[in-house]
Amino acid sequence: MKEQRVERVAELIKREVSIILLSRVRDPRLKRFTITRVKVSQDLRQAKVFIYFPEGDKEEKYQALQKATGFIKSELALRLRIKFMPEIVFVIDDTMEKAFQVVELLNQMERKEDGSEKGDN
Repeated sequence: MKEQRVERVAELIKREVSIILLSRVRDPRLKRFTITRVKVSQDLRQAKVFIYFPEGDKEEKYQALQKATGFIKSELALRLRIKFMPEIVFVIDDTMEKAFQVVELLNQMERKEDGSEKGDN
């Protein structure tokens, strides 16, 4: 039962942080993003929000996100109906970038194999 609550809180935080970033935060650097997942501790005291920025200077965007964290947390506190407001920690998620690199490597290998097969005929 507790695990389901943790998952529900994580999904709620994911949805609400997305809405806050899109509609309430005015910094244009924070308009293009994907929240890939939210991991909430079992005691609901901390929420790690994994975020992916598809383009631009990721470090600059991360710094802007860090500056907006207090505002995001206060907005989140108004929207969530939970006993304790978790500490929000943003983490840049580079797994999508790594996945794109793997796909590109696989595509390159496939092109090389196709080229060698054509040369063998």
